[in-house]
Amino acid sequence: MPRLCPLRAFAAIGTVVFFAVASLDATANNQENCYRDFQPSTGQPGKDVVWVPTNDGLVKRMLEMADVKPTDIVYDLGAGDGKIAIAAARDFGARSVGVEYNPNMVKLARCLVKVAGVEDKAKIIQGDIFETDFSEATVVTLYLLPELNLRLRPTLLKMKPGTRIVSHAFLMDDWEPDESSSSEDGHAYFWIVPAQVAGTWTFRGPDASSFDVHLEQSFQKVFGTAGPTKRSLTETSLRGNELEFAFNDGAVQVRVVARVDGDRMDAQVTRDGKTMKYVGQRKG
Repeated sequence: MPRLCPLRAFAAIGTVVFFAVASLDATANNQENCYRDFQPSTGQPGKDVVWVPTNDGLVKRMLEMADVKPTDIVYDLGAGDGKIAIAAARDFGARSVGVEYNPNMVKLARCLVKVAGVEDKAKIIQGDIFETDFSEATVVTLYLLPELNLRLRPTLLKMKPGTRIVSHAFLMDDWEPDESSSSEDGHAYFWIVPAQVAGTWTFRGPDASSFDVHLEQSFQKVFGTAGPTKRSLTETSLRGNELEFAFNDGAVQVRVVARVDGDRMDAQVTRDGKTMKYVGQRKG
């Protein structure tokens, strides 16, 4: 195998270092070019909010809380300089869309997307978050004020069950988060859009057996009754379109694990150690 003489080896190493430094300089220069026409400042006024950037550590934590994957479509509402949209594409492989009202910020964010090399996965659009259709999102990120979160809440709750939402710093009033994170990087809150399950359901099994369940709902919290004696439900859990609950039928506990699809549930019902498939239909 041929070997480089020391002088050639030194020259080769020098060439590698030169190109590495040149590449870093090119990136830095490109970023400088992005900021040449517009330099945002913390606290600058925007539509309904002031701009405060999310630090890198919390950006990563928010996307981790949402378990972002390459199959996801991430919408960042109020994208600013595009930091979250860029990170979702670059570090998590997701498709991402940043929605920003300020046209100068949009221009800056688009430039930074290009510098980051994620133009094929991330895009920044100029628009009002209350007028933009983001229904295709599987993940939504926010850094808005509480009153704006509350204005968005009805739209978020109508999204596909299982859609993940992460907010920097601010809550959604009485819609309690499924998970919270607090660290020196800041506070983040995570929700999963719940399926709408309220109503009376009839579950039927393959052996012609059936039982009724009445469900009431407050966001992801579910309570109600089941069976001919209307026994209270226990161990209830609603996470997206995955519903679980249990109730006692006489001396026997019945456990239901169901997937909600509109007015239908496909369920696994366990009674006396035996599990059978049931189908639930919402009445009326």
